[in-house]
Amino acid sequence: LKVCSGLALRHAVMIRFILMVNKQGQTRLSQYYEYLSIQERVQLEGELVRKCLARHEQQCSIIEYRSYKVIYRRYASLYFIVGVDNDDTENELAYLEFIHNLVETLDKYFENVCELDIMFNLEKAHFILDEMVMDGAIVDTNKANVLNPILMMERYSY
Repeated sequence: LKVCSGLALRHAVMIRFILMVNKQGQTRLSQYYEYLSIQERVQLEGELVRKCLARHEQQCSIIEYRSYKVIYRRYASLYFIVGVDNDDTENELAYLEFIHNLVETLDKYFENVCELDIMFNLEKAHFILDEMVMDGAIVDTNKANVLNPILMMERYSY
């Protein structure tokens, strides 16, 4: 374990990417925590989204793809997809809980988040995500702590 700012973080295993994709397969938000060229990103997103969209709701929402373990969950018309290292020590249920927490945080800010909220407020969605995940490590899941900086910025910007 590596200790950083009072938080214990596992050094080697972390989130590699987070995607928000609609039911038509269009990426609405993407955040990568490792370098991939634009061509590699497009190819990865295309193949991965097709795989996730082709699966039934009764199927497991954890798949292995290339060198990643992919955890996804569908909320309304959006798929939230998290790619992590393909390591047997990872707790996939913790990432499902993280996705749920992310959606709840976005819901609290946007008051019932939908695809249009993400599309028209992309910078705010990225800001919220950046408050929760730093360099691929989950650093905060407390909704109030995550939303406080963006609410303060809005309050004092007028």
